[in-house]
Amino acid sequence: MPAGPGPDTLSDVLRTVRLTGSVFFLSEISSPCDSARVAEGTSLAPALAPRTQNVISYHVVAAGACWAGLYQGDPVRLEAGDVLVFPHGDSYYIGLDREMPGPPDVQACVGYLSAISRGQLPFVLTGGGGGPERAKLVCGFLGCDQRPFNPLLDSLPRLMLVRGGKRPAGDRLDRLIELALAEAQEQNPGGESVRLRLSELVFVEAIRRHLATMPQGESGWLAGLRDEAVGRALTSLHAQPTHGWTLTSLAKASGTSRSGLADRFNRLVGQPPMQYLMRWRMQLAAQLLSDGWSKVGAVAAEVGYDSEAAFSRAFKKVAGVAPATWRRA
Repeated sequence: MPAGPGPDTLSDVLRTVRLTGSVFFLSEISSPCDSARVAEGTSLAPALAPRTQNVISYHVVAAGACWAGLYQGDPVRLEAGDVLVFPHGDSYYIGLDREMPGPPDVQACVGYLSAISRGQLPFVLTGGGGGPERAKLVCGFLGCDQRPFNPLLDSLPRLMLVRGGKRPAGDRLDRLIELALAEAQEQNPGGESVRLRLSELVFVEAIRRHLATMPQGESGWLAGLRDEAVGRALTSLHAQPTHGWTLTSLAKASGTSRSGLADRFNRLVGQPPMQYLMRWRMQLAAQLLSDGWSKVGAVAAEVGYDSEAAFSRAFKKVAGVAPATWRRA
């Protein structure tokens, strides 16, 4: 049985779904200025993060105010300190104008972001006519896997807005942005790698803030992570995903009753504990298969299956394709 506090479950998920910084820059805009129109993450991934399936994007309003929105919803007003995240790679727009612009030019969007990622454009980008309306945005794009099972993304809304409000001096997010600006100005060796790691840290900080400000009564994986009993159960499952867990043994490790854990886990996470474990094992298997080094039977054993046939059935149920097909793709 797992002993002690166990691993950092959120970090375990982010590592397994291969969260990777791809593009990170500062945008300074002034009126009049056309809204930026961002293509879907699945269109951006082949150019920006080719080893992953999708691109997450976020924007931190460092100064001023602007508008942003999905093409399927109403725009939201953003002010200094706010963090806006598009976890599912939806197409969206962001700019000084409240009105929804036309759809993005996918090829132009890919080309522009690719030029930034290759260092062909400066870290600080400016645009607009120098008018009174202004905004300064820290923009990050990260690759990650969504399939076969990403419990974090599954629990996030299409548009995630974390209001900033008044932040204390020395706030962690402010320090991360200041460090990114310093790296851009000093042009030290390895600066690009540092900035991309900073882009990942800014995203993780946004998730932390979302978790801290979620109202009571919310459901989803993050709500389960915050719950005392369910959080211990998730920690145990992630600490030893290949262990022969039963609901009884998991309840004992979580310090609660079998029925109590089953009810709370299902209500918060949205699925029974053993189903969650099976799906998480398939995510681990998908990562191993994508690396392409292990045979299917070896992957099955590594994620806790004695039978290759049983593993193949479970994998196809979750991923929609057979393990060998996943590895070839």
